[in-house]
Amino acid sequence: MINYTCLNPIANVGLDLLTDEYQKVDDLKDAQAALVRSAAMHDLELPENLYAIARAGAGVNNIPLDKCAEKGIVVFNTPGANANGVKELVLAGMLLASRDITGGIEWVKGQTGVETVAKDAEKAKKAFAGTEISGKKLGVIGLGAIGVLVANAATHLGMEVYGYDPYISVNAAWNLSRSVKHVSAVEEIYRECDFITVHVPLLDSTKKMINQEAIDMMKDTVVVLNFARDLLVDEEVMVKALKEKKVRKYVSDFPNPTTVGAEGVILTPHIGASTEESEDNCAIMAVREIRDFMENGNIVHSVNFPDCNMGGCMSAGRILVLHKNIKGMISQYTAILGDAGVNISDMTNKSKGDFACALLDVDAPVTDEVVEKLSALEGVLRVRVIK
Repeated sequence: MINYTCLNPIANVGLDLLTDEYQKVDDLKDAQAALVRSAAMHDLELPENLYAIARAGAGVNNIPLDKCAEKGIVVFNTPGANANGVKELVLAGMLLASRDITGGIEWVKGQTGVETVAKDAEKAKKAFAGTEISGKKLGVIGLGAIGVLVANAATHLGMEVYGYDPYISVNAAWNLSRSVKHVSAVEEIYRECDFITVHVPLLDSTKKMINQEAIDMMKDTVVVLNFARDLLVDEEVMVKALKEKKVRKYVSDFPNPTTVGAEGVILTPHIGASTEESEDNCAIMAVREIRDFMENGNIVHSVNFPDCNMGGCMSAGRILVLHKNIKGMISQYTAILGDAGVNISDMTNKSKGDFACALLDVDAPVTDEVVEKLSALEGVLRVRVIK
């Protein structure tokens, strides 16, 4: 029996994929696997029996990735599962920034009971006039799952789209419309575009990438959209630029004391992925990742260990070894298995930064003694007998 817990509500359409071999528990200390959305885990005690955490979403800032890796806990996320929901909100953000739709709606609400509202509206509507997005230039910074969808959709709305991503994946490149102009320098987007939307992960290198220097390059009529992470934008500088009419609008999905109520800011309450479809998609992908890992040892969409996949196990046994990415590890654990008379029929070893993993299919059952010897090797973080 495999115990799992949910630190946040997870859509039943995903949990229904778990078989009778899985049992839900209330406390993390009793779980071998955990499913999470936004719950903060940095201060939680991570039990020794916890093997995996699946984040039903893309961002993993709420999970202590390095701490998990050191304890041999594989952390997964669900890239692309909520991409369409975020894409649609980005498009809505562009429209809200281009035309004072909310201002117009609020004006109409204030006319409750006024018999001349239709006539008055003809006079009042001038105050809510805006511009169209067709024919405008959109710069998309980051061409991952969401960025590609935004870029492609914008071309169909008649926008001239610029895309920037020095690390674009082959899959993303294949999916990107040929109408999107792929630029090699982000400064070109800053200088040329009427709308700029950011879709990159929050890293030391991207923190506050939209700063004073970047804003100084932009048009005074620019609209900046941030549906990725609030810390990608230096928001104190952004609020100042809005007051000085250096930026037309700032649209964000991350309300905070700096931006709430600020002039020229349009905020939504972190609802980018808050659609039934996105939550269902994330739950399904997260559960499938947990099942594949717990039942087959396969690692797909991990953020702290490399992906390592050997499909289903057809041999007598399978072992997963999570270890530090240091020299000589493979020879050490193959030697232990050889000394025990256990033949390796197939194996794969992958590395990612400071960490690595190995999957080994063997022709005979692995004893507890062998597991203890493997676990005792310097640099080994965790050994699991999958079968």
